[in-house]
Amino acid sequence: MNPELGTRNSNPAIVIAGTSSGCGKTTATLGIMAALSKRGMNVQPFKCGPDFIDPTLHRLVTGRLSRNLDVRMCGADYVQKLYADHAPQDGVSVIEGVMGLFDGGKGSAAGLASLLGLPVILVVDVRSAAESVAAVIKGFETLDPEVQVVGVILNRVGSDRHLQMIAGAVQQHCRAEIIGALPRDSTITLPSRHLGLHMGAEVHLNQQRLIDLVEQHLDLDCLLELAQSAKALEPPDAKVEGAQKPSDSVRIGVAWDEAFCFYYQDNLEMLEGAGAELVLFSPLHDQALPENLDGLYLGGGYPELHAPALANNTSMREAIKSFSASGKPVYGECGGFMYLTASIKDTEGRDYPMVGVFPVASRMQKRLRRLGYRQVQVQADTLLGAQGCQCYGHEFHYSEIDEMPAVVRRGYILDDGRIEGYLIKNTLAGYVHLHWGRTPEAGRNFVESCLASRV
Repeated sequence: MNPELGTRNSNPAIVIAGTSSGCGKTTATLGIMAALSKRGMNVQPFKCGPDFIDPTLHRLVTGRLSRNLDVRMCGADYVQKLYADHAPQDGVSVIEGVMGLFDGGKGSAAGLASLLGLPVILVVDVRSAAESVAAVIKGFETLDPEVQVVGVILNRVGSDRHLQMIAGAVQQHCRAEIIGALPRDSTITLPSRHLGLHMGAEVHLNQQRLIDLVEQHLDLDCLLELAQSAKALEPPDAKVEGAQKPSDSVRIGVAWDEAFCFYYQDNLEMLEGAGAELVLFSPLHDQALPENLDGLYLGGGYPELHAPALANNTSMREAIKSFSASGKPVYGECGGFMYLTASIKDTEGRDYPMVGVFPVASRMQKRLRRLGYRQVQVQADTLLGAQGCQCYGHEFHYSEIDEMPAVVRRGYILDDGRIEGYLIKNTLAGYVHLHWGRTPEAGRNFVESCLASRV
């Protein structure tokens, strides 16, 4: 260690936030992650908020699983522990924000940075502005004294003269250091669609071009020095053993392919911690379910984009319907719920048959139908918990279902008063994506339900 630098933080970290959605925050984050990884650094990615897509892009450029840090959905205690458990001792944590820095209240990037004591780099889209950029940055610096905006990245700079005008004003009026300025470059634009950016597995990202751009135009050494101001983590406590696992393990089939890919890694690990063996299968490509399954987990994703192929895989649809009819546990969220309905109808009126557990159609709409955090009050005993327990999650979808017949039981009442979480035998499904951070017993209940179904 260089003695001139003094004691170094063993857990340096930085939040990459934006002034708004669409400012170039994700591109800057991916470039920084990729460039630091190229240096041989151990880069641990995190994502503020409930997003499923950005973490797959983080993994693409770092080779490491990205964790969601969502205070509103998971609670402050869980987020603090999750961050402490995964922040590297020999590298740097890079946390991508959500929307604009202060958007989302407690769930905002600002709230997360304040909670964890992390410095913030602000990405600013400077198109169609010059000296006024300083006023924007000044406002972000001073809005909340608990949030330390220590640096800025100027994005989509048009020319050297443009940069000089902005830099002069920022240096005169703002505290934050200019980490660098990224030029307009359409060759690294990330493709998007109705639910956001494309998943990491679908993106043909020119990583070398992205790395070159960051190395040429950003001061990574300055960024790393600013990351040293992150609050140091306390030494980990002695490991506390969790609840005893069941003596028998269970096999839970997890739908995982291009159509079903929205899962919180924490949920999957909680199932494994409770004694489950997770067996991946593809409703798109496999003709049959894996053998000897005790339960099924159908996550969200894009079944509407793959509806013809899902419909044509008749043997898989029949296998899942028979599995549900047997009374074994089946849990479906959002896209998984849509797959369990009678059909998916697209916006052109085409109708594609699905599994048919629930006797309604899922109809795609041209406009967003639901978006937001949800608190779930369980109204009936389900595979995730007994009547009266609470769960927490997020909802984001463009489809809606026909009115569910009254004969189908309802499992949830949401905090906005809607009834959701539909029950047929031991199949539970609905639109809300639940994160079990506040309710780890949900994973244990799922495993126990699988064990009970063997009797």
